[in-house]
Amino acid sequence: MLNFVGVGPWPKAMPEDYFNDLHGGRVPPGILNTVVPAAPDIWLTALERFGTMSFAQVSRAAIRFARDGFPMYPFMREVLDAYRNDYKDEPSTTDIFMPGGKPPVVGELFYQRDLAATLSYLAEEETNAARNGDRAAGFRAARRAFYEGDIAAAIVEQQENLGGFMRRDDLASFRAEIEKPVRVSFRGHDLYGCGPWSQGPMVLAAAKLLEHSSIDETDHSSGAHIHTLTESLKLAAADREAYFGDPAHIDVPLDHLLSHDYLERRAELISRTASPGMPAPGIVPGVEPEPWQPDPSGSAPIGSMDGVETSYFCVIDRDGNLFSATPSDPTVGGAVVPGTGITTCMWGTRAYTGKSHPSRVGPGRRPRMAANPMLVIKPGELVMPIGSPGSEVLGQAQLQVLVNQLVFGMDPQSAVEAPRFASASWPASAIPHRYEPGRLNLEATIDPHVGDELAARGHDVNWWPERNWRAGSVCTIRADQKTGVMTAGADPRRSAYAIGW
Repeated sequence: MLNFVGVGPWPKAMPEDYFNDLHGGRVPPGILNTVVPAAPDIWLTALERFGTMSFAQVSRAAIRFARDGFPMYPFMREVLDAYRNDYKDEPSTTDIFMPGGKPPVVGELFYQRDLAATLSYLAEEETNAARNGDRAAGFRAARRAFYEGDIAAAIVEQQENLGGFMRRDDLASFRAEIEKPVRVSFRGHDLYGCGPWSQGPMVLAAAKLLEHSSIDETDHSSGAHIHTLTESLKLAAADREAYFGDPAHIDVPLDHLLSHDYLERRAELISRTASPGMPAPGIVPGVEPEPWQPDPSGSAPIGSMDGVETSYFCVIDRDGNLFSATPSDPTVGGAVVPGTGITTCMWGTRAYTGKSHPSRVGPGRRPRMAANPMLVIKPGELVMPIGSPGSEVLGQAQLQVLVNQLVFGMDPQSAVEAPRFASASWPASAIPHRYEPGRLNLEATIDPHVGDELAARGHDVNWWPERNWRAGSVCTIRADQKTGVMTAGADPRRSAYAIGW
């Protein structure tokens, strides 16, 4: 059981106090939000260590779709429409996403030919280097092509032209990191999530808080259930805000934060009334977190479509291997690197500029992500990958679908389609760290009387449309190890599919 650290660091040449001293705490847009792109090295490392195919083989379909086009679909068109004004000063981006000055209409073919050429270049370098059967040499060649060759040169040229800090050494020295996932038990199942560079331990802590509550005495669509799950998430989010960051740079007391006794005490704080905002973090002996205060970057404009850059997919192969991944990188902001079809990773937008924040921006540090693909395993009985896009909502959506299955006995598709809710009662990962104390969003399929009950408990209830895309897009596969039967759930809130063969 292994987990890839899915985000690269800020450039080493970035001054430690750059954002605070020169920009008054406001992270500037564009090139200064870029971090070292991690995805290509993660693809290649995963294939080399755990795969049987070459990069050329697995990228073949992606190259074809990028080169020959695929039909524009409604959700992608909605996203491009929402961000079309952001492309005005970025001709390399406009040329791709707004050919002729507007996004392609739904059903029209959409092309990314420069991206196809970039992927083809990596595949060709791999193929040429592996002609004598040396598979590892092929992966090394593909890695060099991206991180040291023509693509790296194009990235650095853009950085230098636009005032960015990334240099050749940042790219050449980068290597994907592999770590053991974080694990907790929940009702006899092992839940595996990503480390404290993500919101993984937050979701796992919320699950354990639920286990210490009377969650199985409620109905999944009742006010009591929604209230208990929401308050559990708030408590876990308070600890994330106080303690989580890049474990390569700070000491994150995960063993304490996920311990039975600690979470049992935290669960006692859940009462019949809602916390008016994010609760205080728990006490960790020997650690004194700074009191929470709004991040200086909170003065930045609020985006309208958080979480649209992310997707999710999971696979169980014929040998029983599980793969759970949350690919995520913005296409809706930042300038495309000319001639490559890619934007340099923009996840510096997950910066915190407050000097005391555990996830503050800094050279060589990794921004703290919202993404958290998960695995659920009950040895000898079931295995289940699960995940979702959706920024701050994705973990909440995953937890609801898990509870629907493991507590209330729903099949995967019913669990995914069940009415959903989402709290905004803690600061979001993305700039400007939007925070709406007490806000609880409910999908329209939830009974209005439940909304009234939640409002009476102190929640600031806001109604979403039925099956709103903002409520996440959970996908999952449930493999029964006793019968060999696999069932899946694909979320209708976005474009999602379950495929088996």
